Parts: sequence; C-alpha cells; structure tokens
Amino acid sequence: MADEHLIERQLVGQQVYRGHFLDVRRDTITLPDGATAAREYIVHPGAVMVVPLLADGRLVLERQFRYPLGQVMLEFPAGKLDAAESVLDCAQRELAEETGYRASEWARACRVHNACAYSTEGIEIWFARGLVAGERSLDAGEFLDICLMTEAELDALAGRGELTDVKTLIGLHWLQKWRAGAWTLDWAAAP
Repeated sequence: MADEHLIERQLVGQQVYRGHFLDVRRDTITLPDGATAAREYIVHPGAVMVVPLLADGRLVLERQFRYPLGQVMLEFPAGKLDAAESVLDCAQRELAEETGYRASEWARACRVHNACAYSTEGIEIWFARGLVAGERSLDAGEFLDICLMTEAELDALAGRGELTDVKTLIGLHWLQKWRAGAWTLDWAAAP
C-alpha cells in the first residue's frame, strides 16, 4: 500500500532543549496537502524491557516511584540503551543490575513504540528464563523493590485497571499469547 498521501516532511528542525536524558525537538513540517505545521517530540536512544520467568512460573517485577506521575509503579525490569550497546546486552545488564537475576536463555518478543505521537522511543521486549539469583547493582539514585507474582495475579491487577505501565501490559499480553500457544518465542542460550 502506498503511503505517500500520509507522509509529512521536515522543513526546519530545531533542538528546543537538551538535558542529561531528554532531547526535545520542534520541527516545522510540510503536510501531505502542502500546508505547514509544527511537530514537537522527544528523541530517545531506545530501551529494553525483560519479562523474567522463574522456574515455578512466577514473574519477577519491580515497584519503583516514577516522579512524573508521582506514584509507585509496578513494572517489568527495563532500562535505556547505552551508546553502541546491543539490545540483548542491555536486557542482560538491566536484569542483572535491577534484580540480581541472570538468565541462561533469552528470546526476543517484539519492539513497541509506546508514545509514537511525541517520542522516537522504541522498547525491545525480551523474555528471560533459566534464572539464577545474584546480587543487584542498582545505579546511583535508583530505588526499587523486587516482587514475585503469578501471571494470574498480574492479570487481575490489569483487569482492575491497577496495572497501567504500557510496556508491562504488552509484556503480559505477549506472555499470555505465548503460553496459550498463539505466539512463538525463539529461545537461545545466553552468550
């Protein structure tokens, strides 16, 4: 299907703000009908999220205060890609740093764009199993609790509207589809 009638093209790009983490842009663009408009968005290096599966079927999750929302959120382990870091390396690093677990097998599920209207962020979702507990190594200023939950417990939270983190909801959805045999994961031994 040809999408030319939907494509917007940049005329002028402007960096509005550059901080330690955020790179905010405001571009003037040409719309498909020739009119001009502005688009404001955040350039993001990308991230990973890991769905860690314990041998007994439980899931490893985190509870972490998220300042922009002013509340503690329940999430699967996740983190931002470092420069020149592969997504699998990032997934392995984040799982070990935040939870202490290391996995013997990994499988990539998908890539999601959680805020495509205003951010370039793409989150790679990975599954990890064959977990072995170890020591956590949290970043400076990082505070989080680890909690173990069953799929049913997590699903009940989602059904009540208490689980609101989009990447975690997608991870739960993938888990349910995979366990039902509807979707596949190609597992590989950890490098």
